[in-house]
Order: sequence, then structure tokens, then C-alpha cells
Amino acid sequence: MTISSSLNAGVAALSANANRLASISDNIANSSTYGYKRVETDFHAMVNAGGRGKYTAGGVRTTTQRLIDQRGSLVSTSNSTDLAVRGRGMLPVMRSSQLALPQQDMLLATTGSFRTDDEGYLKSEAGLVLMGWRANPDGSIPNLPRDTSDGLEPVQLSVNQLSGAPTTEMVLRMNLPATATEAGSAGDTQPLSVEYFDNLGKSENVQIELVPTVPATGVSNEWTMILRDTASGGAIVGEYTLTFSSARTDGGTLASVTATTGGAYDPASGSVVVNVAGGPMEINIGQLGATDGITQLSDTFAPVSITKDGTAVGTMSRVEVDENGYVYAFFDNGVSRRVFQIPLVDMPNPNGLVALDSQTYEPSRESGTYFLWDAGDGPTGDLVSFAREESTTDVATELTAMIQTQRAYSSSAKVIQTVDEMLQETTNIKR
Repeated sequence: MTISSSLNAGVAALSANANRLASISDNIANSSTYGYKRVETDFHAMVNAGGRGKYTAGGVRTTTQRLIDQRGSLVSTSNSTDLAVRGRGMLPVMRSSQLALPQQDMLLATTGSFRTDDEGYLKSEAGLVLMGWRANPDGSIPNLPRDTSDGLEPVQLSVNQLSGAPTTEMVLRMNLPATATEAGSAGDTQPLSVEYFDNLGKSENVQIELVPTVPATGVSNEWTMILRDTASGGAIVGEYTLTFSSARTDGGTLASVTATTGGAYDPASGSVVVNVAGGPMEINIGQLGATDGITQLSDTFAPVSITKDGTAVGTMSRVEVDENGYVYAFFDNGVSRRVFQIPLVDMPNPNGLVALDSQTYEPSRESGTYFLWDAGDGPTGDLVSFAREESTTDVATELTAMIQTQRAYSSSAKVIQTVDEMLQETTNIKR
């Protein structure tokens, strides 16, 4: 019985070392595979109870485990949608073959090289589509459940998307010549045209006429500001009388603003609201007594600064992902827009995930319940763009283990050979 148990132990050792060699060969084969997690084979002794003075070999068996919680080094790339997780957490992805299905299965990955395909989906070379939460039109992320993948959807970008925004606010900063409101001056009108964008992204203008009030004697310190809208056929949308102070403390600043037509002047904000063809527009001319608004100083007309919101229509030029997982679309008109957020998925036991092809993993009972975090919050790390995660395989370590496995395999084979010779001797005993 003892000799037979030795034979069984030797056979078990051959099988165990063959398993270990298989995991080593898999690790070495994937030493250059981005996102690969090495497999470790552990040996466990099998002990059979024996009587006094008698020992029965139990043999050995193996278990394998993929060390998913180990992290590989990050390497830089030139693609903005090459993504890697720095720290805990995994990217939610799905198979591109499920895009047409009403319900997609969420898989997990630690890195991926994603590029837009012909339909605008961010897809990797392995056919994995990145998943995230779609942003609202104002760029905010809706409040969705974090313990389920139901709110996730494939990240799809419209590569031919056009973007524009109408102008709703305008800030005018200029200086009017004080000499123009003196008796005997020419009373020349100072023209100024300011471009804005309408609701359809077309370029229009607010044409401003600044007419000085020339008194018979003395100084009036008064101007009439007339606003015309080219989108309304040049119609007057606002007319205001501007009076400037001549006091020692606040000379040259606005003293009062009186509306003839158009919205009333708001002294708290320093703005008036006029209705152009596309709707109301707020025009800030400065607060009363403020030096950073419209002033009347010296003898020179000088538009100091003119700022406004709104943009012309532009085409999407690139996509970037920041460290918090926000996906931004950038347009050639200078506008950027948040379009998605990529969460990071975390669970109590990452090593309990089920390993699938293409360095993807599936939640299981052993991995525990998962939760979708904002990148950089909670236990999760952050998201790194322009980067890939390298394999966790160390070739030198694997080659050393392979030599040890080869020696152990040879020794196990020698045990079987020795048992065979002993059994042969037993069968040669004569009666």
C-alpha cells in the first residue's frame, strides 16, 4: 500500500508541476500584453492518516489564482483616449457585439486603448466599448444608482457634431472724450459695432451710436447711447441718456443712466437688458461711480474692452478624459462640452472576479457586490489618459520559477521510475 501511495504521489506531482508550468507559460506569453494580470499556482499537500510505524503518501494538488489586484506600470501614449486606472477601481466596458441589444452586460477592465469607430463609439482594438453616464445638456451628471449598471450606456460621440451658443451677455468698457460735451465742440457721434451670435449661430451686430450733448455754454457731461440690432433690420432696441460726474472724487464716472427705450438700468449690476431678434440680451455698462465701466475722461474715444458670451458654430475636433473620468468634447470654435462621466467600479475582492478574454473580468459571488464611484473618490484611484497599464508579469521571476518547476517535474518522474523498479523487484521474487 505504501509503494502504491508513492506512485500516486509521484503522478500527482507530475500533474501539479504541469499545471504550474502552464500558468508560467501563460504569464510569459502575456508579458507584453497591456492590462494582463499574472496567474499564480499554489501547491497544497494532501495528508493521509497513517498508523504507527506506517506512512502513506497523500500527494499534492494545486490551485490557481489570477492576481487582479496587482497593478502594472503605466506607460505614456499619444492617444488622449488611451485610459488606465491608477490605484483601485476598474473601467466599465461592454462587448461591441451587444450594442444592438436592449440590455448590455457590464464587463470590467483596468486599461484600454479606445478610439471612435464609424458610429462614434469609443471602442478598443479588442472590440470593447467604454461605458459611462451621459451628461445633461448643461454638462451636469444625473443622479443615478451606484450599485447597479443600469444607468450606464456605451460612450458614443458624434464626430460630425456641430456646436454653437447664442450671445446673451455683453460687457462694454470704453472711454468717451470729455471735450465732446463742451460748448462749441463738433458734437461728432462715436460709432461702435459689437458682433454677437444669434440662436442659429449666425453672426449679427449690435450697432452703438454715442451722441454727445453739446450745450450752448459750459459743459453738459451727457451722452445719448443708441443701440441698433442688425438682426432686426437696424431697429433701435435701446436708447439711454448717460450722465457723468465732474466731482473731484469720482470725476469721469457714471452719475446716472436714464432709459428712453429698452430695459431699465439696474444700478446694482450696472446692466441694461435689451431685446434683440433672438431674445433678451444683458449689456453691462458699469455701476454708478465705478471706474471700470464706461467713463468720460480726457479727449480720446477708446474702447477699452468688449467681452461677450456665445460662440459661432464649430465642429468637434478632439475628445479628452480628465482624472475624474469626465469626457469632454472640444470644438474648433474654442468651446468645450462635458458629454459623459466614466465611473470606476470597485468591489471587496477583485481577485474573485471571473477572468475572460481580452483582459476583461466579470463580477461574481466571490468578488462581492460592486459600487460605481467617481474617479478619485472613496477607495478608488484616478483615471489617467494618454496612458496604458503594462502586464504585471516579471519575466525574470517567471523564468526562475520555470527552472524550479522543471527540476521538480524531473524529480517526480524519478520517483515514479524508482517505484516502478521496486515493483519490478517485487514481481521477481521467487516462491
